[in-house]
Amino acid sequence: MGKIVLAIGCHPDDLEFMMSGTLFLLKDCGCEVHYMNVANGNCGSLEYGSAKLARVRREEAKAACAFLGARFHESVTNDLEVFYEDTQIRKVAAVVREVEPDLVLVMSPEDYMEDHMNSSRLGVTAAFTRGMPNYRTIPSRKAYQKDVAVYHALPYGLRDGLDRIVVPDFFVDISSVIDRKQEMLSKHRSQQSWLDESQGLNSYLATMRSMSAEVGAMSGSFRFSEGFRRHNHLGFSEARIDPLKDLLPGFVRETAERRA
Repeated sequence: MGKIVLAIGCHPDDLEFMMSGTLFLLKDCGCEVHYMNVANGNCGSLEYGSAKLARVRREEAKAACAFLGARFHESVTNDLEVFYEDTQIRKVAAVVREVEPDLVLVMSPEDYMEDHMNSSRLGVTAAFTRGMPNYRTIPSRKAYQKDVAVYHALPYGLRDGLDRIVVPDFFVDISSVIDRKQEMLSKHRSQQSWLDESQGLNSYLATMRSMSAEVGAMSGSFRFSEGFRRHNHLGFSEARIDPLKDLLPGFVRETAERRA
């Protein structure tokens, strides 16, 4: 029986850039996949107003989620309003309790953007509180007892806020699903001109492939790859577990440091 996977991104298209290849592989091996962006993407445009853009990006995210074959969960806040604070933790924790995942995939704790890092912290704490009956979520959801493994994707750009390369614990070979990853990302059509203008990207699709190829070169084995780091198991599972590696044994290569 497949495991339950909850992917928690920050803005619509972050999951697509940094972990959607792995999500396709997990879906292909029988996992139930859930898709959530903490922020609604309302600031990523030079063309649309805030409310209109939030609607546009929600529909794009739903289309991407449907292409993946995942279950969609609503965002909880606006862009640049992603904070590690009480209400947002409780809202994300409610999703964790509703889904009861075996694996939670979150953003990198080091990144160029505070929204990304805060969404990572929200996802980690939300998973940590899953079994605490006295912790009340918004909306209210019952606590449950179950081991969970938390994994951090690489940061966008593969470097932290001080421009240092982030080396993952292991690499996932996404070469067989890179075209599906590109198709999923292409659902976010509103981001083409925005990313061109704001970050100097010639094409967000070409940038994604280039970044995936860079991670592949880093792996020393794969043409296209995504990288992850596993969160400390304390508070999440009784023993050290690694379901992502167990589910994708033919697609995973550990770094030399982790093998040691």
